[in-house]
Amino acid sequence: MKELSVTICRALYFQSCDSLGEVPLFHEDENAFREKKSNIKHPLACFFHLFFRTSAILIYLFCEFLSRSFIANMVTIILLLSCDFWTVKNVTGRLLVGLRWWNQVDEDGHSHWMFESRSGTSKNVVSNSDSRIFWIGLIVCPLFWAFFVFSSLFSFNIKWLAVVIMGVVLQWANLYGYMRCKVGGATKLKNMATNYFGLKLFKKVVDQPEGP
Repeated sequence: MKELSVTICRALYFQSCDSLGEVPLFHEDENAFREKKSNIKHPLACFFHLFFRTSAILIYLFCEFLSRSFIANMVTIILLLSCDFWTVKNVTGRLLVGLRWWNQVDEDGHSHWMFESRSGTSKNVVSNSDSRIFWIGLIVCPLFWAFFVFSSLFSFNIKWLAVVIMGVVLQWANLYGYMRCKVGGATKLKNMATNYFGLKLFKKVVDQPEGP
């Protein structure tokens, strides 16, 4: 009876993770999760995942000490932000956490967000260290650019406003895409939570000992 309840729970859980217009999420089986390692499997990807975004922040903070040319500093920061957006979206997301997102337009002109996660049959298992580095860099750095927007407004530093807004847009776009890719959106997250508690209740009822 317990094996039947576990099978039903798994089937309902994975069914709840699928939705129209999206690639199925969380394909990994339990064995794949158990085989996760804590060592860094992709050091080069981890380096470039943090290099472009932290370099852009450091140049923005210390640009006056690096160069007196506003144009040179602005172009350098924009290039770093662009390289960071492309690298995180197309390379480090797939290598470090096994996630990928993109947007496509159909023949009718409608825009569709597509989300994908690595299959459990893949030989490349996500490392906990890689995943931790990815999410820390992905979440922390956009907060800096959001702070820079407010600081530019309050200090009336209008000439930098376009640069910091671009930093917010590019880095928050990746953050939004990977968060949607991870949880499948607010609606899916709510459905997953509902199904989780429902399955817990179902399993508790099934596991109750039968009366005399």
